[in-house]
Amino acid sequence: MNERRGGSDQETGRVLVASNRGPVSFRRDAGGALAASRGGGGLVSGLSSVAATADLLWICAALSDADRAAARQAPGGRLDLAGYDTPAALQMLDIAPQTFNQAYNSVANSTLWFVHHLLFDTPNQPRFGTAFAREWDSYREYNAAFAKALADSADTDDVRVMVQDYHLALAPRMLAELRPNVRIAHFSHTPWAPPDYFRILPDLVGRELLEGILGADHAGFLIRRWADAFIDCCEQVLGAEVDRARSQVSYRGHVCGIGVHPLGVDAADLRKRAGAPDVEAQVAALTEATRGRQLIVRIDRTELSKNIVRGLAAYRELLAAHPELHGRVTHLAFAYPSRDDLPEYRAYTGSVRQMAAEITGEFGTPSWDPLILDLRDEYARSLAAYRLADVMVVNPIRDGMNLVAKEGPIVSERGCALVLSREAGACAELGQDALVVNPYDVTATARAMYEGLVMARPERDRRCAALVRAGAALPPARWLADQLDALS
Repeated sequence: MNERRGGSDQETGRVLVASNRGPVSFRRDAGGALAASRGGGGLVSGLSSVAATADLLWICAALSDADRAAARQAPGGRLDLAGYDTPAALQMLDIAPQTFNQAYNSVANSTLWFVHHLLFDTPNQPRFGTAFAREWDSYREYNAAFAKALADSADTDDVRVMVQDYHLALAPRMLAELRPNVRIAHFSHTPWAPPDYFRILPDLVGRELLEGILGADHAGFLIRRWADAFIDCCEQVLGAEVDRARSQVSYRGHVCGIGVHPLGVDAADLRKRAGAPDVEAQVAALTEATRGRQLIVRIDRTELSKNIVRGLAAYRELLAAHPELHGRVTHLAFAYPSRDDLPEYRAYTGSVRQMAAEITGEFGTPSWDPLILDLRDEYARSLAAYRLADVMVVNPIRDGMNLVAKEGPIVSERGCALVLSREAGACAELGQDALVVNPYDVTATARAMYEGLVMARPERDRRCAALVRAGAALPPARWLADQLDALS
């Protein structure tokens, strides 16, 4: 029996967070000294809301040589981040580069990400042989390093631990074995694969992943669909006892509650950032470049699941079907680099470039550039594009949530229409007021783009206002608080 419901009901005490990437990254400045910069994201924002009432420690991996140098200089890897406006103290784990690479690139990003996003070219991939067995050992080792660091910092029973995402699926059970009375939550920011696809994984690996997350007291997901898929896997792969009415899974004497915690946007903070001087400068530059034309906007990583190539193909069909739009519309496609160390991603970026060049070559004129493709990661420019969007396109093959779908309408000054894939988690909240599409149907996506462009102003304003309310309804602070409450 594994009974682990220790600690008081008072929402004070120590909160530990574990994630692959932390709130701060390091680099070498021109003089060779270490310099830190703060990251963004919902977890950083959410933790800021509880920083005043809890003792917070964030444990992450050192991702770069500069991160490793900073971790080695700090006692026990605990970094002094005074002046960096971080919501928590930080500990960086200096994991051996080969172990990290195999755990992060070979298992987390090349295997687990592909499984949960249904991305494998199954006639050819994956192939699980002796090389993968070594990579899986590294994934175990990586998770064990986090579990030990968490256990070392969980020095009382009144500790709540928040383990983040598919990189750390084994850590909850490992930590539970080291600290049986600590309350543990795991949160999946990705979709979860249905059982038939999950079974692509080697049987022992699939079981170990599920058992790892079930070591937590609470497992959280962004929407009910992903939570139900996890429950189905537990039932069909592990033979676990499932109580769907209570949303619980019982396995080997331990009960894990399953929760749905949609993540939204802090609208006030986003609007404030979107009004900053660097964004204003980008608004002016984009306005000049597009000369008052209607704008179709997409903001993505060059990630296979984001479906950028089909989205560009839909824009191509739009221009072919509606010559009256020539010279009157421009597509801003901002797709910043992602996982360039993986060959599939480098090839995909090449496909994005090729499709963009074909559109420009087919339709462009000396006075009209139908498409502006930007592969730089420039946040201010993305916010400027949000502000100017008439139509936002978010058409992933599969996505855990996709905050772009929520951020765009909140920042838009034109009351943008939203073309949204039914396979994005955000569709569960936004689908009623978006133009919902099958992400594989290029022609239907082109029709939705056209509908967004010609939509009557009252209808556009009504839909956009509803999208704003839904996108801002569950800000990061509430998302995090709900998970902490689930551990009480």
